[in-house]
Amino acid sequence: MLVVGFGSGPLQANCYLLAEAAGGPCVVVDPGPEVAAPLTAALGEHRLVPAALVATHGHPDHVASAASLSAEHGVPLHLHPGDAELYDGDSVPLEAGIFAGLAIDVRHLPGHTPGSVVLGLGTAEGGRLALTGDTLFAGSVGRGADPAAVRTLLESLPDDTVVLPGHGPATTIGRERAGNPFLAGTGA
Repeated sequence: MLVVGFGSGPLQANCYLLAEAAGGPCVVVDPGPEVAAPLTAALGEHRLVPAALVATHGHPDHVASAASLSAEHGVPLHLHPGDAELYDGDSVPLEAGIFAGLAIDVRHLPGHTPGSVVLGLGTAEGGRLALTGDTLFAGSVGRGADPAAVRTLLESLPDDTVVLPGHGPATTIGRERAGNPFLAGTGA
C-alpha cells in the first residue's frame, strides 16, 4: 500500500493520498488549504489519479481545496452528513465502502464536529491504518472529542494500528492507549 502525507495551510492539517500501489487510482483524504502544489507533485511522482476525495470532518482546514479538486479531477467529496452544513460545496454522504480498490471502514465519532469520522483500513502487507482527523492526535485529542468514544476506538483496534492524525506526527494505538494524558481516567 502507498501512503503519502503532507501538511497544508496555516494550521498544517495533514492531507493523505492512499493507493494500492503507485501508478493507479488513489483516495485523497482531507484536502485542506494550499494543497494544490504538494498534491500535484505527489500525484505526478507516484503516477496517481484521484478516484475520490474524503474528509474526516468538515472544518475548512480539512476541506478548503475540496471544491476545486473535485472540479479539476471530476470526483466528489465524501463527507459525513452530520458535517454537510459546515461545507459550502457539493458532497456525497460518506459511507463505508471501497474507493480506489481500498476497503475503507468509516467510524462515526461525533464530538469534534457532528460528523467527525475515523477511517480504518488494512494494508495488503498485513498492517492496519486509522486516519483519525481531529479526534485523536499523538499525545492528545481534538477539541470537543468525546473521551468515551476515543476509548471505544482504542479498545477496538490492535496496538500496532498506525494512527495518521489530522495534525502532527503519526503514532500507534498502543502508544496512545499507554500514554495519552488526555485519556487518563477513561480506562483506555
